[in-house]
Amino acid sequence: MAIALPAANSNTVRLPPAAVTFFDRRSDFLRIFNLKTIAAMFYLSFFVGVWSFLPMGIGDTAEQTFFFVGYMTRQTLVSAVSVLLAMALAEAFLPRQLPRVARTALVVAGIAAGAFTSTFGRIALARIATMNSAEHLSWVLFVGLIWTAIGAVAYLILSSLRDDDATRAALADARCDEERLSTQVIEAHLSALQAQIEPHFLFNTLANVRRLYEVDGQRGRLMLHHLVGYLRSALPSMRLASSTLARELDLARAYLTIQQLRMGERLSFAIDSEHADPAAMIPPMVLPTLVENAIKHGLAPLPRGGALAIHARTEGTDLVVDVADTGRGFVAASGSGVGLANTRARLAALYGTAASLNLHANQPQGMVAQVRVPLRFAPPAA
Repeated sequence: MAIALPAANSNTVRLPPAAVTFFDRRSDFLRIFNLKTIAAMFYLSFFVGVWSFLPMGIGDTAEQTFFFVGYMTRQTLVSAVSVLLAMALAEAFLPRQLPRVARTALVVAGIAAGAFTSTFGRIALARIATMNSAEHLSWVLFVGLIWTAIGAVAYLILSSLRDDDATRAALADARCDEERLSTQVIEAHLSALQAQIEPHFLFNTLANVRRLYEVDGQRGRLMLHHLVGYLRSALPSMRLASSTLARELDLARAYLTIQQLRMGERLSFAIDSEHADPAAMIPPMVLPTLVENAIKHGLAPLPRGGALAIHARTEGTDLVVDVADTGRGFVAASGSGVGLANTRARLAALYGTAASLNLHANQPQGMVAQVRVPLRFAPPAA
């Protein structure tokens, strides 16, 4: 039988329909006729042999006893294996599209055929000459019906177990599909949130460039030059699912440099990451968003401006980043902007309750935005 070879760019071997049918039937057959079920039938036959011997009492010798029990076990095993084989063949070759009741009836009919055929075989093997025709017929009917009933009960038990396995497999597949769908929903949610943050972030920055152009053209051109450089490095990372602390600090530093050109002496900043691992992972644009929020709502409205400090550190199994300013402190809009709201939503979608974004008052003035995320690192490149 020929097997179709995979295409040059495929790793999947596709079997022809005939081969698939063969392997399916083989699987159905071996599900019933295998070493475990044959062993079970052997122990059943041995039990029947002992049960048949008990009413006759103990033989004259142990040898006679063992011979009779062994003889009955072998006789019974012929029926047991025949019934099991008939059941397996019917299960393997009956069409799968048959209704359940019709399929069960046909399997039981096959079991009955195996039971009665083996009964006639047992008569031939035993060479019973003392029975007359009526006794033969009565014995065949009795033994055949008994093994038909045993086979039918065994088939119903095996079918029930198989249905339970299929139900568990279907439930497991449903759970996998649900988890996969949940992951896709979270990823789509994160993409939507990040898509909101990026225009918000860029719009505010470009508005600052335009405002500076109106006041001082030379400084506006210098600021635009730095902004182009910043965007060249920042835009590729905005669509990444994760970033590193080092990259986000570089972006924050570039953004603060641009804002310093706009605000002049009204803005000073400092970045401290000595006690944090620069390779620690952090969602992209979280830190620049907090910096932008601190300047927009805290420092820019004050005539004298103020200072901004970024402090990153490791605390146990967490990465903690503080963005502190000496601006206006808590005002109505401080914690309700698009940037902060979406940042909270992104952290919740990525880390659940393991991450947080908290705002608290700075001393002696201003506000501190603190981000806490689990300490994680990107897997090494292959």
